[in-house]
Amino acid sequence: MVVFKYAYLISIFCLVLSWRSALSVSSLTQEGLGEIPVNFLESARNPGLLDWMVEIRRAIHENPELGFEEFETSKLIRTELDKMGIPYKHPVAVTGVIGFIGTGKPPFVAIRADMDALAMQERVEWEHKSKIPGKMHGCGHDAHVAMLLGAAKLLQENRQNLQGTVVLVFQPAEEGGGGAKKMVEAGILENVDAIFAMHVSSRFPIGAVASRSGPLTAASGFFEAVISGKGGHAALPQHAVDPILAASNVIGSLQHIISREADPLDSQVVTVGKFQGGGAFNVIPDSVTIGGTFRAFSKKSFMQLKQRIGEVITLQAAVQRCNATISYGDKPFYPVTVNNEGLHQFFGSVARDTVGGNNIIEMQPSMGSEDFSFFAEAVPGYFFYVGMKNESRGKLEPGHSPYFTVNEDVLPYGAAFHASLATRYLLEYAPKSTPSKGDAHDEL
Repeated sequence: MVVFKYAYLISIFCLVLSWRSALSVSSLTQEGLGEIPVNFLESARNPGLLDWMVEIRRAIHENPELGFEEFETSKLIRTELDKMGIPYKHPVAVTGVIGFIGTGKPPFVAIRADMDALAMQERVEWEHKSKIPGKMHGCGHDAHVAMLLGAAKLLQENRQNLQGTVVLVFQPAEEGGGGAKKMVEAGILENVDAIFAMHVSSRFPIGAVASRSGPLTAASGFFEAVISGKGGHAALPQHAVDPILAASNVIGSLQHIISREADPLDSQVVTVGKFQGGGAFNVIPDSVTIGGTFRAFSKKSFMQLKQRIGEVITLQAAVQRCNATISYGDKPFYPVTVNNEGLHQFFGSVARDTVGGNNIIEMQPSMGSEDFSFFAEAVPGYFFYVGMKNESRGKLEPGHSPYFTVNEDVLPYGAAFHASLATRYLLEYAPKSTPSKGDAHDEL
């Protein structure tokens, strides 16, 4: 381990020298900018830094915590930031941590990682399997934290070259809790000009990245309806009001919204995934509960879909002589994640220098949702996927599977992309005028 540490320090020293060479002239050349991600990726692949990121990721994986309960994860992050000498704010949105690297002055650029795990039992048998029954990092957020900490180490080692301030966002409760919304409400994007985030993906090969300009993931919401009738004996349906029949008709009618009301070129989804009612084969129950999700790629379509879901459930239940009450839960609706066009061009430039143009994938929009959308609503944002598929190592299961695993070779790519995007953004978007005192962050 001492050898790894020594090698890592040598690589950082070389990186600093190359940076000074690249940034020695006042007018930035494309060649000089292109060296930055190459150097970051080389340093991130160094065994000293890579082994450290792997160790961080595995420690978090063994101790998964659900949304707004990430107390030990937050503590680990703060411990590592303290070791690096990086100032931070905590707590933000219960367990969140906001770190700062650089001058404390504009421009401000943020890079984000989510911290929370899923309420599911891990089925992968390995040395670092989850130690918490019923909880698992089944979506790669443990890797996200490790990569952002890796980027923090790279950036802190080269902080003298930063032409502004990098804001490190360690966010709680991405998995349905709307942690990003609470962080925005806490003011973490004050003075921030842009924010970037990434997600590991088993769909794309290792060394590749995927994204697109404009809508990337859909707006999403959840609904639950209790359809009430009158219970009775299954042999005497004329004396009952059957809520199971009513609920069945409701489910069919909800699909007609998509097939007969929505524009076929405007992607929308309504899925009923919950149907609870009755406990005996010969008894008509008093009520049935159904629940599901709805998705769309524009705010207008999303709100129209919500309205029609309510109308269809209520009126279709009434046709069957039942009553319906509808709720939309206590969690916030997620907006559409929209990638900024200008940042898409900027990302493409950095990605070409990092992994080459052949490894940049223009992906199709996804009906999945991502609460990074709250950040991207507040300031220009950009979200992308980092591939980790390696056919020679066997198939990787998708996120939210109890058999989900992370190819840890992805960690250097994530750390290098975070560091490169932040550094290049500060260099290429530096303000032309002197900032006012009010624009600085006191934490620095």
